[in-house]
Amino acid sequence: MAESVDLHIHSSKSSDGDFSPSHIVHLAKEEGLRAISITDHDTVAAYPEALNIGEEIGLEVIPGVELTTLFADREFHLLLFFVDWKREIVKELVKEVADRRCIEAKDRVNKLQKLGFAIEWEEVLQESAPNPPLGVTIAQVLLKKAENNDPLLEKYLDDANKMYAPYLFYKDYFADGRPASVPRQNVNLKDVLALAPQTRGVPVLAHPGAPFERVTKEDLEVLKGLGLQGLEVYTSYHDASMATYYKGLAETLDLVPTAGSDFHGRIKPQVPFGSLKNGGYWMVEELRKRRSL
Repeated sequence: MAESVDLHIHSSKSSDGDFSPSHIVHLAKEEGLRAISITDHDTVAAYPEALNIGEEIGLEVIPGVELTTLFADREFHLLLFFVDWKREIVKELVKEVADRRCIEAKDRVNKLQKLGFAIEWEEVLQESAPNPPLGVTIAQVLLKKAENNDPLLEKYLDDANKMYAPYLFYKDYFADGRPASVPRQNVNLKDVLALAPQTRGVPVLAHPGAPFERVTKEDLEVLKGLGLQGLEVYTSYHDASMATYYKGLAETLDLVPTAGSDFHGRIKPQVPFGSLKNGGYWMVEELRKRRSL
Protein backbone atom coordinates (compact mmCIF):
# COMPACT_ATOMS: atom_id res chain seq x y z
CA MET A 1 0.00 0.00 0.00
CA ALA A 2 2.98 2.33 0.45
CA GLU A 3 2.95 3.13 -3.27
CA SER A 4 -0.83 3.42 -3.67
CA VAL A 5 -2.47 6.60 -4.93
CA ASP A 6 -5.97 7.91 -5.61
CA LEU A 7 -5.97 10.78 -8.08
CA HIS A 8 -9.66 11.65 -8.20
CA ILE A 9 -11.30 12.54 -4.88
CA HIS A 10 -13.98 15.11 -4.07
CA SER A 11 -14.21 17.11 -0.87
CA SER A 12 -16.95 19.30 0.61
CA LYS A 13 -15.64 22.09 -1.61
CA SER A 14 -17.57 20.36 -4.39
CA SER A 15 -21.31 20.91 -4.05
CA ASP A 16 -21.80 17.12 -4.01
CA GLY A 17 -18.95 16.15 -1.64
CA ASP A 18 -19.23 15.43 2.08
CA PHE A 19 -15.84 15.63 3.79
CA SER A 20 -13.56 18.60 4.35
CA PRO A 21 -10.17 18.65 2.61
CA SER A 22 -8.41 18.05 5.93
CA HIS A 23 -10.66 15.06 6.68
CA ILE A 24 -9.92 13.61 3.23
CA VAL A 25 -6.17 13.93 3.77
CA HIS A 26 -6.38 12.22 7.16
CA LEU A 27 -8.49 9.40 5.68
CA ALA A 28 -5.88 8.89 2.97
CA LYS A 29 -3.12 8.70 5.56
CA GLU A 30 -5.10 6.10 7.54
CA GLU A 31 -5.57 4.07 4.34
CA GLY A 32 -1.81 4.06 3.80
CA LEU A 33 -1.89 5.98 0.54
CA ARG A 34 1.28 7.69 -0.60
CA ALA A 35 -0.38 10.43 -2.64
CA ILE A 36 -3.83 11.78 -3.49
CA SER A 37 -5.33 14.56 -5.55
CA ILE A 38 -8.47 16.39 -4.47
CA THR A 39 -10.10 17.27 -7.78
CA ASP A 40 -13.26 19.15 -6.89
CA HIS A 41 -15.77 20.13 -9.53
CA ASP A 42 -14.89 23.47 -11.10
CA THR A 43 -13.11 24.84 -8.03
CA VAL A 44 -9.68 24.82 -6.38
CA ALA A 45 -11.08 25.86 -2.99
CA ALA A 46 -9.59 22.76 -1.31
CA TYR A 47 -6.22 24.50 -1.52
CA PRO A 48 -4.14 25.44 0.40
CA GLU A 49 -5.90 23.57 3.25
CA ALA A 50 -5.28 20.11 1.78
CA LEU A 51 -1.63 20.90 1.02
CA ASN A 52 -0.95 22.22 4.51
CA ILE A 53 -2.47 19.20 6.24
CA GLY A 54 -0.68 16.83 3.88
CA GLU A 55 2.64 18.43 4.73
CA GLU A 56 1.89 18.19 8.44
CA ILE A 57 1.08 14.48 8.45
CA GLY A 58 3.40 13.29 5.68
CA LEU A 59 1.04 12.65 2.77
CA GLU A 60 1.70 13.99 -0.73
CA VAL A 61 -1.22 16.05 -2.01
CA ILE A 62 -1.20 16.93 -5.70
CA PRO A 63 -3.22 20.07 -6.47
CA GLY A 64 -5.97 19.27 -8.92
CA VAL A 65 -9.33 20.28 -10.33
CA GLU A 66 -12.06 18.64 -12.41
CA LEU A 67 -13.44 20.96 -15.08
CA THR A 68 -16.74 20.36 -16.84
CA THR A 69 -16.31 20.88 -20.58
CA LEU A 70 -18.02 20.22 -23.88
CA PHE A 71 -16.61 18.22 -26.80
CA ALA A 72 -18.38 16.67 -29.77
CA ASP A 73 -21.75 17.60 -28.23
CA ARG A 74 -20.96 15.57 -25.11
CA GLU A 75 -19.99 16.52 -21.58
CA PHE A 76 -16.35 15.68 -20.92
CA HIS A 77 -14.68 16.04 -17.53
CA LEU A 78 -11.06 17.18 -17.64
CA LEU A 79 -8.69 16.70 -14.71
CA LEU A 80 -5.75 19.07 -14.31
CA PHE A 81 -3.00 17.67 -12.07
CA PHE A 82 -0.22 19.78 -10.54
CA VAL A 83 -2.30 22.83 -11.42
CA ASP A 84 -0.92 26.10 -10.03
CA TRP A 85 -4.08 27.01 -8.14
CA LYS A 86 -2.74 30.48 -7.28
CA ARG A 87 -2.32 31.64 -10.89
CA GLU A 88 -4.74 34.23 -12.21
CA ILE A 89 -5.44 32.14 -15.32
CA VAL A 90 -6.68 29.32 -13.08
CA LYS A 91 -8.97 31.66 -11.17
CA GLU A 92 -10.35 33.05 -14.42
CA LEU A 93 -10.88 29.60 -15.92
CA VAL A 94 -12.61 28.25 -12.82
CA LYS A 95 -14.85 31.33 -12.66
CA GLU A 96 -15.92 30.99 -16.28
CA VAL A 97 -16.72 27.31 -15.85
CA ALA A 98 -18.62 28.01 -12.61
CA ASP A 99 -20.61 30.89 -14.12
CA ARG A 100 -21.69 28.71 -17.02
CA ARG A 101 -22.67 25.90 -14.63
CA CYS A 102 -24.87 28.34 -12.69
CA ILE A 103 -26.72 29.38 -15.85
CA GLU A 104 -27.37 25.73 -16.66
CA ALA A 105 -28.45 24.92 -13.10
CA LYS A 106 -30.90 27.84 -12.95
CA ASP A 107 -32.47 26.72 -16.23
CA ARG A 108 -32.90 23.24 -14.76
CA VAL A 109 -34.62 24.60 -11.66
CA ASN A 110 -36.96 26.70 -13.82
CA LYS A 111 -37.96 23.62 -15.78
CA LEU A 112 -38.59 21.63 -12.60
CA GLN A 113 -40.82 24.42 -11.31
CA LYS A 114 -42.85 24.32 -14.53
CA LEU A 115 -43.22 20.57 -14.05
CA GLY A 116 -44.82 21.24 -10.67
CA PHE A 117 -41.94 20.53 -8.30
CA ALA A 118 -41.63 22.68 -5.17
CA ILE A 119 -38.08 23.95 -5.46
CA GLU A 120 -36.56 27.45 -5.38
CA TRP A 121 -33.33 28.66 -6.96
CA GLU A 122 -32.29 30.38 -3.73
CA GLU A 123 -32.39 27.15 -1.72
CA VAL A 124 -30.36 25.33 -4.36
CA LEU A 125 -27.74 28.08 -4.26
CA GLN A 126 -27.64 27.91 -0.47
CA GLU A 127 -27.13 24.15 -0.53
CA SER A 128 -24.22 24.32 -2.95
CA ALA A 129 -22.61 27.60 -1.85
CA PRO A 130 -20.02 28.79 -2.62
CA ASN A 131 -19.84 26.44 -5.61
CA PRO A 132 -22.12 26.11 -8.65
CA PRO A 133 -24.87 23.51 -8.14
CA LEU A 134 -24.53 20.22 -9.98
CA GLY A 135 -27.54 18.32 -11.26
CA VAL A 136 -27.30 15.79 -8.46
CA THR A 137 -27.18 18.65 -5.94
CA ILE A 138 -30.46 19.99 -7.30
CA ALA A 139 -31.91 16.49 -7.00
CA GLN A 140 -30.75 16.23 -3.38
CA VAL A 141 -32.46 19.50 -2.48
CA LEU A 142 -35.66 18.40 -4.14
CA LEU A 143 -35.76 14.92 -2.65
CA LYS A 144 -35.18 15.94 0.95
CA LYS A 145 -38.03 18.45 1.02
CA ALA A 146 -41.05 17.08 2.84
CA GLU A 147 -43.52 18.84 0.54
CA ASN A 148 -42.14 16.86 -2.39
CA ASN A 149 -43.33 13.52 -1.03
CA ASP A 150 -45.73 13.16 -3.93
CA PRO A 151 -46.43 10.35 -6.39
CA LEU A 152 -43.89 11.72 -8.88
CA LEU A 153 -41.11 11.05 -6.40
CA GLU A 154 -42.21 7.68 -5.05
CA LYS A 155 -39.61 5.91 -7.19
CA TYR A 156 -36.75 7.88 -5.63
CA LEU A 157 -38.03 7.74 -2.05
CA ASP A 158 -38.51 3.97 -2.15
CA ASP A 159 -36.05 2.19 0.14
CA ALA A 160 -34.68 0.13 -2.74
CA ASN A 161 -33.66 3.28 -4.63
CA LYS A 162 -32.74 5.73 -1.88
CA MET A 163 -29.04 4.95 -2.09
CA TYR A 164 -28.87 6.09 -5.73
CA ALA A 165 -31.86 8.45 -5.76
CA PRO A 166 -30.05 11.65 -6.87
CA TYR A 167 -28.46 9.86 -9.83
CA LEU A 168 -31.72 8.16 -10.79
CA PHE A 169 -33.48 11.52 -10.71
CA TYR A 170 -30.70 13.06 -12.81
CA LYS A 171 -31.07 10.32 -15.41
CA ASP A 172 -34.87 10.65 -15.51
CA TYR A 173 -35.09 14.44 -15.62
CA PHE A 174 -31.78 16.08 -16.60
CA ALA A 175 -30.29 13.69 -19.16
CA ASP A 176 -30.58 14.58 -22.85
CA GLY A 177 -34.16 14.50 -24.03
CA ARG A 178 -35.64 14.25 -20.54
CA PRO A 179 -38.28 16.68 -19.17
CA ALA A 180 -35.86 19.06 -17.41
CA SER A 181 -32.90 18.81 -19.77
CA VAL A 182 -31.41 22.13 -20.86
CA PRO A 183 -28.84 23.27 -23.44
CA ARG A 184 -25.28 22.78 -22.18
CA GLN A 185 -23.37 25.89 -21.23
CA ASN A 186 -19.97 24.24 -20.71
CA VAL A 187 -16.72 25.72 -21.93
CA ASN A 188 -15.19 24.05 -24.96
CA LEU A 189 -12.70 21.30 -24.11
CA LYS A 190 -10.45 22.42 -26.96
CA ASP A 191 -10.20 25.90 -25.41
CA VAL A 192 -9.35 24.48 -22.00
CA LEU A 193 -6.63 22.26 -23.44
CA ALA A 194 -5.15 25.31 -25.16
CA LEU A 195 -5.00 27.11 -21.79
CA ALA A 196 -3.74 24.11 -19.80
CA PRO A 197 0.01 24.89 -20.21
CA GLN A 198 -0.56 28.31 -18.66
CA THR A 199 -2.11 26.66 -15.58
CA ARG A 200 0.90 24.32 -15.27
CA GLY A 201 -1.66 21.55 -14.97
CA VAL A 202 -1.31 18.19 -16.72
CA PRO A 203 -4.60 17.50 -18.58
CA VAL A 204 -6.09 14.04 -18.07
CA LEU A 205 -9.52 12.95 -19.31
CA ALA A 206 -11.65 11.58 -16.47
CA HIS A 207 -13.73 8.36 -16.63
CA PRO A 208 -13.86 8.09 -20.44
CA GLY A 209 -16.25 5.15 -20.28
CA ALA A 210 -18.91 7.07 -18.34
CA PRO A 211 -22.31 6.93 -20.11
CA PHE A 212 -22.36 10.68 -20.72
CA GLU A 213 -18.88 10.65 -22.32
CA ARG A 214 -18.54 7.42 -24.32
CA VAL A 215 -15.03 8.35 -25.43
CA THR A 216 -13.80 6.74 -28.65
CA LYS A 217 -10.33 6.19 -30.03
CA GLU A 218 -11.06 8.89 -32.60
CA ASP A 219 -11.94 11.35 -29.82
CA LEU A 220 -8.68 10.61 -28.05
CA GLU A 221 -6.62 10.99 -31.22
CA VAL A 222 -8.03 14.49 -31.69
CA LEU A 223 -7.59 15.43 -28.03
CA LYS A 224 -4.05 14.05 -27.93
CA GLY A 225 -3.21 16.36 -30.80
CA LEU A 226 -4.64 19.27 -28.80
CA GLY A 227 -2.51 18.58 -25.73
CA LEU A 228 -4.21 15.82 -23.72
CA GLN A 229 -1.55 14.01 -21.65
CA GLY A 230 -3.38 11.32 -19.71
CA LEU A 231 -6.42 9.07 -19.47
CA GLU A 232 -8.18 7.87 -16.33
CA VAL A 233 -8.16 4.13 -16.90
CA TYR A 234 -9.03 2.86 -13.43
CA THR A 235 -12.18 4.43 -12.01
CA SER A 236 -15.43 3.46 -10.33
CA TYR A 237 -17.13 4.08 -13.69
CA HIS A 238 -15.20 1.25 -15.41
CA ASP A 239 -15.53 -2.48 -15.08
CA ALA A 240 -12.52 -4.71 -15.75
CA SER A 241 -13.13 -5.00 -19.50
CA MET A 242 -13.56 -1.25 -19.90
CA ALA A 243 -10.38 -0.59 -17.93
CA THR A 244 -8.51 -3.00 -20.20
CA TYR A 245 -9.89 -1.28 -23.28
CA TYR A 246 -8.88 2.22 -22.19
CA LYS A 247 -5.52 1.00 -20.90
CA GLY A 248 -4.81 -0.24 -24.42
CA LEU A 249 -5.81 3.09 -25.92
CA ALA A 250 -3.62 4.96 -23.42
CA GLU A 251 -0.62 2.82 -24.38
CA THR A 252 -1.29 3.19 -28.11
CA LEU A 253 -1.63 6.98 -27.90
CA ASP A 254 1.14 7.57 -25.35
CA LEU A 255 -1.25 8.88 -22.69
CA VAL A 256 -0.42 8.41 -19.01
CA PRO A 257 -2.94 5.95 -17.49
CA THR A 258 -4.24 7.16 -14.13
CA ALA A 259 -6.42 5.81 -11.34
CA GLY A 260 -9.07 7.69 -9.39
CA SER A 261 -12.00 6.45 -7.34
CA ASP A 262 -14.18 9.56 -7.88
CA PHE A 263 -15.03 9.38 -4.19
CA HIS A 264 -17.74 11.80 -3.01
CA GLY A 265 -19.18 10.36 0.18
CA ARG A 266 -22.89 9.76 0.80
CA ILE A 267 -23.91 10.64 -2.74
CA LYS A 268 -21.87 7.68 -4.02
CA PRO A 269 -22.22 5.05 -1.29
CA GLN A 270 -21.08 2.39 -3.75
CA VAL A 271 -17.63 4.05 -3.79
CA PRO A 272 -16.18 3.84 -0.26
CA PHE A 273 -12.95 5.68 0.49
CA GLY A 274 -9.91 3.59 -0.35
CA SER A 275 -11.86 1.17 -2.54
CA LEU A 276 -9.72 1.74 -5.63
CA LYS A 277 -6.61 -0.44 -5.56
CA ASN A 278 -5.14 0.13 -9.03
CA GLY A 279 -3.32 3.40 -8.48
CA GLY A 280 0.48 3.34 -8.27
CA TYR A 281 2.91 6.14 -7.52
CA TRP A 282 4.56 5.59 -10.89
CA MET A 283 1.51 7.34 -12.35
CA VAL A 284 2.37 10.48 -10.39
CA GLU A 285 5.96 10.31 -11.60
CA GLU A 286 4.86 10.00 -15.23
CA LEU A 287 2.43 12.91 -14.88
CA ARG A 288 5.12 15.06 -13.30
CA LYS A 289 7.34 14.50 -16.34
CA ARG A 290 4.65 16.02 -18.55
CA ARG A 291 4.13 19.16 -16.52
CA SER A 292 4.63 22.43 -18.37
CA LEU A 293 7.45 24.67 -17.14
